[in-house]
Amino acid sequence: MTQSVVDPVVPAANLAPVESPAAATDRQKGREYGFSRWFNRIGILLIHVGTVVAFVRGVHARLVLLAVAFYFIRMFAVTGVYHRYFSHRSYKTSRVMQFLLALLGTTATQKGPLWWAAAHRIHHRYSDTPQDVHSPKQRGFWYSHVGWWLGKDHEETHWKQIKDFAKYPELVFLDKWHVIGVFACMGAATLIGGGFDGFLWGYVVSTCFLAHGTFTINSLAHVFGSRRYETTDTSRNNFWLALITMGEGWHNNHHHYMNSANQGFFWWEIDVTYYILKGMEKVGLVWDVKKPPRHIIEGTSAPRSVTTKEAA
Repeated sequence: MTQSVVDPVVPAANLAPVESPAAATDRQKGREYGFSRWFNRIGILLIHVGTVVAFVRGVHARLVLLAVAFYFIRMFAVTGVYHRYFSHRSYKTSRVMQFLLALLGTTATQKGPLWWAAAHRIHHRYSDTPQDVHSPKQRGFWYSHVGWWLGKDHEETHWKQIKDFAKYPELVFLDKWHVIGVFACMGAATLIGGGFDGFLWGYVVSTCFLAHGTFTINSLAHVFGSRRYETTDTSRNNFWLALITMGEGWHNNHHHYMNSANQGFFWWEIDVTYYILKGMEKVGLVWDVKKPPRHIIEGTSAPRSVTTKEAA
């Protein structure tokens, strides 16, 4: 006599849902981005606290000069590298130099080069619309200044926006491990500054001013200033912002023609980032440094090519 085999009845309470690999990956990313978000929030809080500590400990000319030097070197890393190279490809360089520039960019403590450039490309595509990542017109001053950078909506690198550079594995690595440049900057400031005060002024104070200096372009350059060109957004030119950001304050010019390496279109529009790029071009470190055509500067239509029949 054979005995039938009956599947055991498992109580429903003991049945755990099987998680798909995609869901597990998304959950893991959520944890990683959550950690990154809190790390950024705590980090920027400590930078502000450290800046206060630095001033309380005493202001000395040597330390102020150190902070100024680290500020402008890393401001160029943001404006000349993250912005004008990775975001807009306004000049060309070698693969080795491309990596070294990206590494310099990471010292600014503004995340990785591919993350930064992808977010900026989205800004240009949707400037001052609800899809813009940091429009003061849509979400006000504080969100456009720093809230978007700390929020959960913009943690992930938008790879579809940066396919041209995402093909380089060394850049993808640096984008993920951008803290390498941050720690290198901390170490350099400590060594050059001769200890803890060097760390405070060379890294902490300069990073605090660098962050706010950079963020003013998002929060203020669409609010205060003049408009030479009738762009589809509210971008404006601002002399004072151009001074503290080495040329980024000519924001209306930039939104009028974003692929130019110079944002100061006229000789009186100071653009220190462009001067440095031209110097690098002269020694062969970069090349094909783009400038806007005359019709762009004049705000007129592009000249129409003349056909053989019309010429006759």
